Amino acid sequence: MKAIPRGIPCLIVIVALFGYLSSVMGFTNMLNTVMRTAHDLLLNTVFYLMAMCVLTAALSRVFSVFGVVDLLQRMLKPVLRPLFNLPGVSSAGALMTFLSDKPAIISVAKNPQFARYFKRFQHISLVNFAGSYAMGLLVIIFMMGHGFYTEPIYGLAGAIIGSIIATRLMQRLVLKECPQYREEDAIEDKEQIMVDGKWVNGKYETHPHDPHQTLFVKVLDALLDGGKTGVEVGLAIIPGVLIISTLVMTLTFGSDPDTGTYTGEAYQGTELLPLLAGKVGFVFRWLFGFEASELVAFPITALGTVGAALGLIPEMMSKGIIDSNAIAVFTAMGMCWSGFLSADAATLDSLGYRNFISKSFTCTFIGGICAGIITHWLYFLVTHLISLISNA
Repeated sequence: MKAIPRGIPCLIVIVALFGYLSSVMGFTNMLNTVMRTAHDLLLNTVFYLMAMCVLTAALSRVFSVFGVVDLLQRMLKPVLRPLFNLPGVSSAGALMTFLSDKPAIISVAKNPQFARYFKRFQHISLVNFAGSYAMGLLVIIFMMGHGFYTEPIYGLAGAIIGSIIATRLMQRLVLKECPQYREEDAIEDKEQIMVDGKWVNGKYETHPHDPHQTLFVKVLDALLDGGKTGVEVGLAIIPGVLIISTLVMTLTFGSDPDTGTYTGEAYQGTELLPLLAGKVGFVFRWLFGFEASELVAFPITALGTVGAALGLIPEMMSKGIIDSNAIAVFTAMGMCWSGFLSADAATLDSLGYRNFISKSFTCTFIGGICAGIITHWLYFLVTHLISLISNA
């Protein structure tokens, strides 16, 4: 029997995908929606992320030039090493993503003065570690702004545990495929790559410029040099965000909410992913404590972007289908996933680890699931314990 020509499977998948989308949305509407969604993502998401990358890269350069990196390494190594098997400077990456979003880790990870602390397998898993806290501040403030003050704390605790699982699992998978990465430094030739400093007697001088430079000039140099790196990072994430996010959103969202029809506007879709999730709603009820199958729309949407997922909460509240447990679980899963289908691919690609994208997807997905489960049962146990004590 002759083998199937190489291009046939690819054509079958492409025709099946666009045939399905066209059969539901209409061919013209499908094309318009795809193009407009990608265009809106470029203008309102990618450029926002690029601005964020510029700012975080500038801040990370200031941290490295003025010794904050070394301070974090000394202070947090006793905590991060046993939990995550990562150096203390990893906390800087988690802080950046917590204050902004997943792509912020790119600016930190590509900074040689941070990367010099990592073995290669740790450097790769940094994406899973820091990404588990993405947009954490925004998510927590959003939940508190809607009257939920203690629930996000449970979610943050669950996200931390999910981060441990995702990071450790990623390290294990990387070492299984490339055992040499255990001893291989993230930076192969520090002498050549360190463009902002030099090694002298085994010690890295972070800012070997004119010693007569004023503090203002040193700060300005660090900010501008870091900002330039941020621009390069922002350009590198464009393909991943546009391609993957557009696909996920087209399979997640539905028709126009006012007319119930397809108009070709951005962010319309077939609602396939929520439909499939609804078929196994009992699983989500047991794992996460969701009382309504519609609640699965939040984690499904968070696969593409947690910002869009947060936009679902007011509508869920108006329908009365959301409760405190769901808010806690949403916080954990929103932080752990936070659009990882697009962000993780773009991040690993820009760091030069494209071959580990599928493994990163698997680890982040498992970490988010575990974070949701742990948060639900943690909330259940604590609230019932408090109830028993108060009734005693």
